[in-house]
Amino acid sequence: MNITPIVKTILLLNIAVFILDELLDGQLGLYGGLYFYESPFFHVWQLVSYMFLHGGFMHLFFNLFALWMFGCIMERTWGVKRFLIYFFVCGIGAGLTQEVGQALGYIPSYARTIGASGAVYGILLSFGMVYPNEKLFIIPIPFPVKAKYLVFFYALLELFEGLGMRDGVAHAAHLGGMLFGAILILAWKSMASRHRFSQNDNYWQQSTTSYSYDSYDKGGKGFFSKIADMFKGEKKPKMTVTYGGRYQDQKFNEEKKKNTEEIDRILDKVRTGGYSSLTEAEKATLFDASKK
Repeated sequence: MNITPIVKTILLLNIAVFILDELLDGQLGLYGGLYFYESPFFHVWQLVSYMFLHGGFMHLFFNLFALWMFGCIMERTWGVKRFLIYFFVCGIGAGLTQEVGQALGYIPSYARTIGASGAVYGILLSFGMVYPNEKLFIIPIPFPVKAKYLVFFYALLELFEGLGMRDGVAHAAHLGGMLFGAILILAWKSMASRHRFSQNDNYWQQSTTSYSYDSYDKGGKGFFSKIADMFKGEKKPKMTVTYGGRYQDQKFNEEKKKNTEEIDRILDKVRTGGYSSLTEAEKATLFDASKK
């Protein structure tokens, strides 16, 4: 799977900052990590900088691996602008949640927060909301698990560990990333359903319903086949009762077949050229189909 541009940029920035921080013996983390807002070391820009700092190689590796695994999918689904906004909303939201936890006394006020985990948990949440029934293999579980159940499990785990453990992990930030991500996705869905966007603004024309993924479709019912099936509507043909009994309405079926073929053609175009390759008419057709 090719790395998408925003995910690639975030990966490279995190790697570069990690190497530089190692060369400077952790000095970047001391200044760029997120401190409690009452601390004399706190600065507003730390709500962004903390996402690009990590406490060790394994911390960096697992965050970037999850970002690559799920972030590329969501960037292809939403497009560059929406994914970039989502990433920073989740990351900043995670930092704010950590601050609230410190203000309430659940987290020590002297704690310093670093890492992209909050934003990554938000991306995991988005995958579970957009592709809820997609099955994933998670080591060491010997059977596939649906994404929605995996997300629910991680949320409960973070809540349990955040309330009952003092392990130095920013559980509140993880939950905050998921919370802010869920709010943003629901807001996007609400705006899309009410048509509150400009026809000239491709960003708002992209729905949180998936259109555009991907190479997993080879040889079976992968993402793209399932997405195509979603637009095909009910499998049962429309029936009409006449003196001769029930029979398929030929005109309806011909029209349905024509619409299905058009949707398939547009989805194929998205798969090969991306959402931005569609004409305004094709985008409108796809959006109308997603509401049925």
